[in-house]
Amino acid sequence: MLTISAILFAVAALGGLVLGVSGLRRKDLPMWLSLVHGAVAAAGLITLILGIVQGNAGSLLIISLVLFLIAALGGFVLFSYHLRQKPHPKGLIVIHALTAVIAFVFLLVGLM
Repeated sequence: MLTISAILFAVAALGGLVLGVSGLRRKDLPMWLSLVHGAVAAAGLITLILGIVQGNAGSLLIISLVLFLIAALGGFVLFSYHLRQKPHPKGLIVIHALTAVIAFVFLLVGLM
């Protein structure tokens, strides 16, 4: 389960990279990519939770989960800007991305 979670978050990161760069450049963000990014990241969260519940609950994995949940909250706020067709706050884009990257690193280290 945890390996699947890492793969899903890696795929979500690719979409997030495109969205983040576009958002920082104030370009139009494709709605389909936002939806796919969010859905894949949500699947990553679900598989991470399942992996932890199944007994693989090392402290690094718990930290990773908490950070991914924080990143998800930022993602919801960013998506609300997208729905309202407003410019995304650059600071929130950076915080969302950094939180997700740090969470991903904790996940990978926790898998070792």
